[in-house]
Amino acid sequence: MWNTLAVPGETTARLAERWQGEVARRTTATGVNRLVIGLGVADVLAGVSHARSRLAIANVLDAATSEHRSCFVVGPPPLPNADPDGTAALSRAVGEVCQRRGIPYVETFEPLRNHDQWLTDVISGGGGHPAQAGYGLLAWLVLHRGWYEWLGVPAPR
Repeated sequence: MWNTLAVPGETTARLAERWQGEVARRTTATGVNRLVIGLGVADVLAGVSHARSRLAIANVLDAATSEHRSCFVVGPPPLPNADPDGTAALSRAVGEVCQRRGIPYVETFEPLRNHDQWLTDVISGGGGHPAQAGYGLLAWLVLHRGWYEWLGVPAPR
């Protein structure tokens, strides 16, 4: 079973406050319980320091790991309404947290930063979110940068 817990505009600090209760309500005693965190640019827009973002994500991942919950993190993509240097720094900070913990991390900022289709699609989607092609590009990155390995299944050919 998949449940999306995304809250548009949510900072990592707010995510750290609410994730356990949300996940607990969706956890099953008879199945495999995993946690996928997809980050946006809310921390950049809110002026949250990278140290605070790093701490919030580290706290979430450490708590999830202590619950024997496998985690997978998708970094923030470039969006026109967010400072690109701030987004790049946030992505690096979260990537470092994941690397230290051995948690799969998909970098989306750099691969999409100058991608013509991404940029066109984000603008056509209103600037805050991509449209269909942009979500396809995000999905491609996730699927080709560790998703199948994380699930422990062979990638389709």
